[in-house]
Amino acid sequence: MLKFFKRNQDKDLKQTEGAVKASRDRWFGRIFGLLRSSNLDDALWEELEEILISSDVGVDTSLRIVEELKSKSSQQKIDNPDSLFESLKESLIRDLEDGSNSGGSDWINDDDRPSPYVILMVGVNGVGKTTSIAKLAYHLQQNGLKVMLGAADTFRAAAAEQLEILGERIGVDVISHRSGADPGAVAYDAYQAGKARGADVLIIDTAGRLHTKSNLMEELKKIRRVLSRLEPSAPHQVILTLDATTGLNGMAQAKSFKEAVDCTGIFLAKLDGTARGGIVLAIKQELQVPILFIGTGESLEDLATFDSRQFVDSLLAPVS
Repeated sequence: MLKFFKRNQDKDLKQTEGAVKASRDRWFGRIFGLLRSSNLDDALWEELEEILISSDVGVDTSLRIVEELKSKSSQQKIDNPDSLFESLKESLIRDLEDGSNSGGSDWINDDDRPSPYVILMVGVNGVGKTTSIAKLAYHLQQNGLKVMLGAADTFRAAAAEQLEILGERIGVDVISHRSGADPGAVAYDAYQAGKARGADVLIIDTAGRLHTKSNLMEELKKIRRVLSRLEPSAPHQVILTLDATTGLNGMAQAKSFKEAVDCTGIFLAKLDGTARGGIVLAIKQELQVPILFIGTGESLEDLATFDSRQFVDSLLAPVS
């Protein structure tokens, strides 16, 4: 995550616990009891597979996790439920970590941060992208940074107006053009305004739908080219917003965005709205892109930086 995005680990933990409560109560919280009450036989492994698959971890990933646990149990002669449970947790944490989700990594050092630091937000309509932008802007502003927003979704009616309302609520400037304007021109003007006004961070909203998918991807590529001409290292991050409630159904779209614009991170919105939190593991395995932030509710404060260990510990906490 951003080094200049200061973490409140206690708050992040509390919000993560709340966001995964439905998933824990419905699926993952059963695992500890299962390991304690059953023999390590085929029936147990099959039930564990069912829990993982049903929670949207994905079939291939679920089967691999169970096979690895079975193998470790056999080879290391682990028959203690507590040891097996801890082994499962470490396996899930390892799957999620790539150096970006361990809770201690940074996007960029404060000393080297260009100004403005440009974050391009991408994702299909309806995933919560604009709200996620507002949450991110609010938290960065709370950390003492000057934030500006660019309304480069000129396709969707009222997209710029929605961003302007949120910007006014937060207290940040929004650069926008008329509906149907060239998104590249909006990005250009937003960058120039950010530079002139001394913005620390510029977050640019983009369209989530055009007449065809190919048109959308070409538009996003164009915005990247415009920004890179202004500053060779920009955009400094391309964050893909995904809706946790769509589960595995949104994976194909996510892959299209990753291939087109080389996403550097994921903002997983609406995690509190699903009982299938296993989608986090599926996303990481399928896309190999770090999850940076999770949406944990509807208010501007409901954002947590993603931490693999916090997430797994919260998800697998036994149901009381």
